[in-house]
Formats: sequence, structure tokens, C-alpha cells
Amino acid sequence: MAPAPIRSGDGKKYKLKDLKALGHQLLSSRAHINNLPLLLTFVTPSSPPQHVLESVLSLQSFFTPFIPDLPPPPSASSSLKGETQKDPELIYRTWLRSKFDEFVRSLIDIVASSEAEDTLKEIVFDTIMEFVKLGKGGSFQSAIYHRLIHSIVNMPADIDLLLELLSSKYFKYIDICYFTYISLEKLIQKLEPKVSTGNIGDGDGRHPRASSEHSIHRVHRIMSHIPPLGCKDNISDSEMWSGSELNAKETSGLSKADGKQLKSEKNANVLSAAKIAKKIRLKFTKAWLSFLRLPLPLDVYKEVLVNLHQAVIPYLSNPIMLCDFLTRSYDIGGVVSVLALSSLFILMTQHGLEYPNFYEKLYALLQPSIFMAKHRAKFLELLDSCLKSHLLPAYLAAAFAKKLSRMALSVPPSGALMIIALIHNLLRRHPSINCLVHKQEDGDTAANEQAKVEKDIPGSEKDDSSDVSKKLGFDHFRDEEVNPIKANAMRSSLWEIDSLRHHYCPPVSRFVLSLENDLTVRAKTTEINVKDFSSGSYATIFGDEMRRRVKQVPLAFYKATPSSLFSESDFPGWTFQYENGEEKNIVNDNSGCGTTTDIIPEEQNELSAKRQRVECSS
Repeated sequence: MAPAPIRSGDGKKYKLKDLKALGHQLLSSRAHINNLPLLLTFVTPSSPPQHVLESVLSLQSFFTPFIPDLPPPPSASSSLKGETQKDPELIYRTWLRSKFDEFVRSLIDIVASSEAEDTLKEIVFDTIMEFVKLGKGGSFQSAIYHRLIHSIVNMPADIDLLLELLSSKYFKYIDICYFTYISLEKLIQKLEPKVSTGNIGDGDGRHPRASSEHSIHRVHRIMSHIPPLGCKDNISDSEMWSGSELNAKETSGLSKADGKQLKSEKNANVLSAAKIAKKIRLKFTKAWLSFLRLPLPLDVYKEVLVNLHQAVIPYLSNPIMLCDFLTRSYDIGGVVSVLALSSLFILMTQHGLEYPNFYEKLYALLQPSIFMAKHRAKFLELLDSCLKSHLLPAYLAAAFAKKLSRMALSVPPSGALMIIALIHNLLRRHPSINCLVHKQEDGDTAANEQAKVEKDIPGSEKDDSSDVSKKLGFDHFRDEEVNPIKANAMRSSLWEIDSLRHHYCPPVSRFVLSLENDLTVRAKTTEINVKDFSSGSYATIFGDEMRRRVKQVPLAFYKATPSSLFSESDFPGWTFQYENGEEKNIVNDNSGCGTTTDIIPEEQNELSAKRQRVECSS
């Protein structure tokens, strides 16, 4: 017996067995086609999960055979309106098309809803992806997939589950990655003009700037979850989610030969794979360049800069296109410049980027706060790499060495160890600055030597006219100067390093002895691996000291048990004695002054003691 027709407001009265009966009738005969809209009413986020699941399974089984024969959407089939009025079968399939689109919209609403359960979302998501596979005559249905990505970017609910599904199940397919980049690029292009005005939304809806930042975060998270293109080097063996339209043209002309169809199809797949790899790289480049043109929130900005040199630059079709973004980031200063240094260094060393003010900007970044920053290890390693070139001018190498040595006085011990390693490498690479290690100024001789050195320094300023600068012990180095050319580092010395000999931390005082070697003889010395010190901290230093084996350890001990808190040597000239249970204070002096007084209250005792010392001294 068939279930009674559903009326408005009667949806809650249907039981699970009724929905199963409706689905069975729909699949058995076209006479029960009216069950289709009835089942669609249960595909909503507010329906019970069991009802939604049963309706989705029945409708999926019904639509799957009809998908290849469904006409295009109404917007794309305006020329068929006259034929639709004449052909009953076309009318029927057009109606099915509208119901299929309604079904897909309902499925996407469930995925984007915060009310639906995670298990139901996963099943519905897989159903949508099956329709994406079969939506266009067996080829990839990009329109459905674009609507799905658009809903993920703008949905109010959390997207962790959906990102996990995409990463674990679908991003391993190259065609899904390809169309993901296309969809994200379209979203970014729509987002860019709206971000500039502070409003973003669909239709007439307007939302504050926080919504635009929310969408930017979502776009970045999706792009970050797509595996690097390097994982698809052997792309000819990679899987395709569907018979994508990417290789349709190649296979159409190569699979017609009689007796060689199998071989032709194999060759077609190889050719299409090579072209797909190139197309994916182009879409990857367009998507990232469009994203980097957006006004990124600070947290996204930092995260992008951290991973840019590893996850983006190696896979761009033309990495030099990032030069504007990176130079603009490098000019900002602070931690943003530190994070941009990695990518900018790659463009300079591997892709021929010219940046004339690179070392001036790098010199300005040297602040004590760098040694306490989160990404200090990577920055210091790159700093050492940037100073490796033997073509570096002497004045520039001297400026960096002097700036680092000055910072050694105000950084933690781990930073001092790092600075010693950096200066060690600088002195070894650039023998011309070894004059900073030991310098003596003796009147005219020193002045003449400095004048010879300054001839090779462009833009250096002389300050010999000042009487103060002629005094022995005056440091000509200008610590506050941001331009290394004007810092007068060649006229200074590394006296700060000598002060580290008496550093309170034993590893620092021991390690500074490495600079006593003659570093000009490069055959007898080797560069220090800066990476061994870049991630040091108080904990690592303490751990190394605890594991260090020593033969002799300084100890403080008494040969005999002390009988008093202070010994006579602590207060020369004073003795403390007890006579008949009363305390006596006796003051002895070389002048012969000596008095013995009875104990009086504390304040008067202090005054009398001071008075006696004054009288004796007079």
C-alpha cells in the first residue's frame, strides 16, 4: 500500500519506513515520479539525520543514470525554449534538470550547515563529489564543484572536517587540484574589489570588513591543504577523479586507429598528463598571485611568508613575479622583513633578482630583539649565508661585524654564542677586516693608517675635527646609524668581544677564545656551522653544562666548622667580645684609637660607632 500524499506541515509525520517506500517506488517506475519532490523536502539541515540519509540515497540512485542525458542549465539553454514546448521528453528532462539542481543546492546547504552531524556531512559531501565526477557526460562538472568551494569559503560553520575530507580523499587527484585553483582564483577576483571598499557579500547583502578577513583566512587554508606540485612529478601515473575535459582534445584524435586503440589511448594519457602538469602550474601561479594581491590580515601575512619559499616559489611558472610582493614586505621592517628574507634570498641567488638596497635593509634589521624572536634561527642562518660572498666590500663586512659585537653586550647568552660564531666566519671570509681585532692609535701614525683605509670607503665621513674623537679609547663607530656606509666601522675595533672574556656565562667566555686564532690563515681554520647555535636558549646551555665532564670543579668549603656568622677578616679593625655576659664593642685602629663601650640601644649604638670613627680619623 502506497503512503498517503504528503501535505504541507506533515513532513514530521513520515516515518523512516515511509521514506524507504517512497524511494523504492521512485526507482521502480516513472509513474511514481511525484515522489521526487516529496523526497526533496526532507533534504534539509533541520530534518532528522536518518530521514536525510534515506532521502539522499534514494535520490542519488535515481539521478545517477539520468545525469549524462540531462540538458544544460536553463541559463545555458535559452535557444532550446522553442523545442522544449514541442518535445514532451525534453520537457520531462528539463524538469528533472531543475530538480537535480535543487537537490545539489540542498546537499551543499547541509554541508555548510552548523546543525548537521559530522557523519551526515561526510556522506553528503561524498555524494556531491560523485555528481561532480558524472555531472557533464562523464567529465568533471566544474560548476557544481565551484559552488561547493564557494560555500566552504563563505560558510559560518567550522571547515576542519571538510578540509580533512578534501585532503585525505580528493586532493590526491590532479583534476580536483586543477579545478580547485580555478575556483579559488574566481573567488579571489570577486573578493578583491569588495575588500578595497570594506564590504563583501552576495547580492544585496553587505558585511563588515571582518567577513572579508574571514573569507581570506578560508581561501588561504584551502590553498595550504593542497599538496605541493612536487608530489606529482610522475603525473602520468597520477589518478584522475573523472575523465576530465583537460585531456579530451588529445584523446579524441588518437583513439580512432583500428587495431591500435589501446596503444593510442595510452599515448594520449601520457601526452595529456604532461600538458595537465603545465596547466596546473599555470593555475597554481595565477591563484597565488591573485591571493597575494589581497590586503592580507597580519596573521595570514606572517604564515604566508613563513612557507612561501618552500611551498610556493619552487612551483611557480615564473618566481620572479613575486618580487613586488617580497620587496614590499621586506621594506615594512620588523618581523615581517625577517620572514620575507628567506624568499627574497632565493629570488636573488637562484632567479637573478637585483635588489640594490638589500644589505642596507638587512643591516637595519640587526636589533637585540631579533635574538628573542620566534623565527630567529632561520633569520640568523640566512644572515650568515648573505655574508658569505667574498665580493662583499670591507666596509660592509666591518659594519656587520661591529654591529653584531655591540649587540653581544645586551643579548642573552645564546645570542652571544651566535654572534661569536657569526663574527668568526666574517673574520675568516674577509681578512681585510682583521684590523678590527687589534688596533692601536698612536698619534699621526694611526691617523695616516685610518686615512688610507677610508679611501676605499664610499660615503664615509671624517670626524677628526672633533677634539673628543682624538682621545685614546674613543669609539668612532656610530651604533645608531642605519646606513652601514656611514657607521665608521673600519675606524673602530671589536673591543666588545674582549669584554665577553669575562662574561657571566661560562660557555660564552670559553667560546670567545676561538677568536684568538689567526683567522687570516684559512688553511688552518674552518667555518663554524651557525645552525648549531641558531636555536640555542637558556635551557640548551644549561643542559650542555650539566652533561659536560670536568676534571676539577671549584668548591667553597670550610676546613673547620665556623663558630660565628662573620670572621674577623670580614671587618678589619673591629673585634666582637663577650665579657661577663655583656657584649663589648672594641674599635682598633692603626692610629692607636681604641675604646670599649657598653651595649646601648641599637640606634644609639650606630650613632656612637660613627662618631668614634670620625674622631679617630680626625
